[in-house]
Amino acid sequence: MGGFPILTVMTFLPLAGAFLVMLVRSATAGGKGNGGAEAGKTVLLAGVIISAATFAASVAAFATFDRDQAGYQLVEQYAWYGPISFKLGVDGLSLSLVLLTTFLTPICLLASWNSIEKRVTEYVIAFLVLETFMIGVFVSLDLVLFYIFFEAGLIPMFLIVGIWGGKDRVYAAFKFFLYTLIGSLLMLVAMVYMIIAAGSADFEVLEKFTFDPGVQTWLWLAFGASFAVKLPMWPVHTWLPDAHVQAPTAGSVILAGVLLKMGGYGFLRFSLPMFPDASAYFQPAMFALAVIAIVYTSLVAWRQTDMKKLIAYSSVAHMGFVTLGIFSFNETGVQGAIFQMLSHGIIASALFLIVGVVYDRMHTREIASYGGLVNRMPIYASFFMLFTMGNVGLPGTSGFVGELLTMVGGFQAATWAAAGAALGVIFSAVYMLTLYRRTVFGEITNPALAGIKDMNLIEWVCIAPLAALTLLFGFAPNLIFNFTDSSTLRILSMMAGGQ
Repeated sequence: MGGFPILTVMTFLPLAGAFLVMLVRSATAGGKGNGGAEAGKTVLLAGVIISAATFAASVAAFATFDRDQAGYQLVEQYAWYGPISFKLGVDGLSLSLVLLTTFLTPICLLASWNSIEKRVTEYVIAFLVLETFMIGVFVSLDLVLFYIFFEAGLIPMFLIVGIWGGKDRVYAAFKFFLYTLIGSLLMLVAMVYMIIAAGSADFEVLEKFTFDPGVQTWLWLAFGASFAVKLPMWPVHTWLPDAHVQAPTAGSVILAGVLLKMGGYGFLRFSLPMFPDASAYFQPAMFALAVIAIVYTSLVAWRQTDMKKLIAYSSVAHMGFVTLGIFSFNETGVQGAIFQMLSHGIIASALFLIVGVVYDRMHTREIASYGGLVNRMPIYASFFMLFTMGNVGLPGTSGFVGELLTMVGGFQAATWAAAGAALGVIFSAVYMLTLYRRTVFGEITNPALAGIKDMNLIEWVCIAPLAALTLLFGFAPNLIFNFTDSSTLRILSMMAGGQ
């Protein structure tokens, strides 16, 4: 593609599209409120098209990417202010997460076709702006630029939960905002120190700069505070179930599919290569927190009566496997962690869409309100079964590959940690199969379910691609491994060279 700034275009295309949506709203609604249902559909369609174009741009970036090259590619750099520059670039790790982001966003907007009826224009704008900020996090190669994108993403997500969420949406939105903001303020202080010490905010410069081991400890803690909340890790995970339950379906999808992955990405991009001594020092503690997250939140998930809250706690447990893999400090574990992030992004997103299908019909997420859905919704039950098996980690699904490799990598580093994590696999089967049995099998006992209809075309279009990827990556995991292998080895080599 020569000198074409594909990353800049890809990053800011959704933001430009947000302005276009405003024009569409004005043209169709004549400036009156939301312009009615027809205008709302037009705005949603515009959002889907813009986000689909962004996905096409990310595919174009993928097509030019050399998977055998370990360093950053498609680099764009423009002078900004002093040691700070507008620098973008990707490696296998970041581009894989960009592809996940751009793939899920049009699905989120399409899934909102029938569920969002108020302030549709503002809703679409919030999602498109959020997409720009999420992509920006993964393509930034400058500390200040990364921080701007990382923090700016809080605003549209805060609005999505706080305006279009459930009855306790304001409480959940503020809890989400405050948890993530407080952790990130510590990271900002650490960033200022790093820029002064190294004389640059450039990632490539900072990766080669050696910080004193004592200083590394404090820098690691400051960054870790932010990433732990974002991942989220126990015990700073309590904002997640509230945010998931109150968020609209699409909000839950993007929260589980992308925003949680920023924590794992941060540990891999900053903690391991830039603070290797501190990462090694905190390894046992991270293993302990990962095992607690896996076991404790799995048990909590089992006792939930709300489908969304159950899947939310399940997400915390699965992110525990990501933590285990990252801090195993070996290729198997780190590759497994990256694979698990991508796999969870697909499966968890699908499960929230699955819940959204019946919620749009019944307006309740209580497990007790369902039962016997297979009698009226056989196609729905089939998709639900596939994603249940993926979440459990059944061989043949992408969920199996990620969990297995993180445990193998963890076993090489600490047998006790892998043994503890293995309990989570058992517990996940318990709570997911219990959920499936209670909602899908048996006879219909709730009279309101007698007339419930199976999935419509839009729901098919949203969920079928996720089902295909769950199976594709389950049977052909090398499609991801071959793409991320060079980046993984580079991260581990920087860590080994810095200790």
